[in-house]
Amino acid sequence: MNLLSSASVFSFFTLISRILGYLRDILIAIFLGASIFADAFFVAFRLPNTFRRLFAEGTFNAAFIPSYTSVKIVDKKKGKKFADDVLSSLLLILLFIVTLVEIFTPLLIYIIAPGFLDDQIKFNLAVELTRITFPFLLFVSLSSFFAGILNSNNKFAAAAAAPIILNLVLILSLIYSFMQGLDYAKQLSYGVTMAGIIQLFFLMYVTKKFYKPDLNFSLKLNSKVKFFFKKLLPSVLSSGVTQINILVGTIIASFQTGAVSYLYYADRVYQINLAIAGIAVGTVSLPVLSKAFKMKNVKKISNIQNKSFELSLLFSIPASFGLIIASNEIVNALFGYGSFSLNDVEMTSSALKFFGYGVPAFALIKILSNFFFARDNTKTPFYISTFIVFLNILISVSFFNRIGFIIIPIATSISTWVGVFIYIYVLSNKKILLLKNQLIKTFIKIIISTFIMSSILLFSLDKFAGYLDYNYNYKAVYLISIVSFVGMFYLLSCYLLGILKLKNYKTNL
Repeated sequence: MNLLSSASVFSFFTLISRILGYLRDILIAIFLGASIFADAFFVAFRLPNTFRRLFAEGTFNAAFIPSYTSVKIVDKKKGKKFADDVLSSLLLILLFIVTLVEIFTPLLIYIIAPGFLDDQIKFNLAVELTRITFPFLLFVSLSSFFAGILNSNNKFAAAAAAPIILNLVLILSLIYSFMQGLDYAKQLSYGVTMAGIIQLFFLMYVTKKFYKPDLNFSLKLNSKVKFFFKKLLPSVLSSGVTQINILVGTIIASFQTGAVSYLYYADRVYQINLAIAGIAVGTVSLPVLSKAFKMKNVKKISNIQNKSFELSLLFSIPASFGLIIASNEIVNALFGYGSFSLNDVEMTSSALKFFGYGVPAFALIKILSNFFFARDNTKTPFYISTFIVFLNILISVSFFNRIGFIIIPIATSISTWVGVFIYIYVLSNKKILLLKNQLIKTFIKIIISTFIMSSILLFSLDKFAGYLDYNYNYKAVYLISIVSFVGMFYLLSCYLLGILKLKNYKTNL
């Protein structure tokens, strides 16, 4: 397997999904803006969507793939039995959780959006929409199981393509609502659950070649299955620390009108960079890293670690600079239409800029936690992630009353960077981190390419400032053209400096 080519396949489908996601969010911004309806929908969508990110974007894999791989390597039949037991137990657990949430939805909204209590209409709307969207959790979590089967067989395309379904369905829901004059927020909510169902059946069909489920609802589980579920929760919490921080941010932001929407739109923009720099690299590297640890291949472990670092920095550093420099232009071009006012643009772009500072950290957390997950160690990442979340809450709560919601992206970025340094310290102490001097040379080359890219970006934004104005209808076309040109120039400079060579990322095992 080639790490770069596999990550590229994963990134390609993820990119398509995110582009459609942006189109979806542009339509939401046009029709709903940052209104109470938008706030209510985003809260209703936040919880199941957070779980989607937690489970589908590598977190479930972090617990499942090492366990599944270790069993399958020894005996394929036992591997099949292990998968069946995990799927059966997961289904029962999810049915219980969804039923419980449907009954106690008002309590849930009180917990995740306490600020909504000041507006009873918004609160009741959020309760109604959450009851419609929450079954999505069941279907997307089961989808992540089948994606894990595919990823463990080094098949990443279908799993990466599956989220496209969600965005297509939501876009169609908005168009249908517009044509029929229906409630946008409610139709979007129905679309969320419908997309989850379609996504599940799609992945079940694709996975047939590698796995056909035989459900067994026995309460007697073998030791390996028990061990898997024992480490699943810590794995979810630790690998998904960025998403948990965003959820925490939503809770705090609910006390400020429009803040939930501002954070949502900003989150949507930087997530595409995280998907490529962190999730894609982490997802494709975990299977081979797990096998390398099982086989005690130190040379291979070191190679995968270094290449994972290189790829993550290759995409995250220029993304960080780009978001910081062009946050206003990006938000304006993507969402500055219809009900989304100039003030909404300014608020969202401020949040995006501070998220931008944290993008490399968000990506590296995914990579660094994998070094533990591949060894079936979920406790250490759990402890580190708990500290990160606690630090984020402490900073956010301490300064929220002084500077408002903008402290949330600041706190998220600061706490995650602290987490990165803690990870590096612990990994180095345990002699698990096997980095080479070559990584420093690559890092310097990435920085050089990024500074060249940033200079061209600043010049382009100034040159075409009039075409990026809020009132110009075709500003998105100019921004996409600028980003494409600048991005191609960055990749070209990386290639000329010898960073982008396919053979350098070969990780056959």
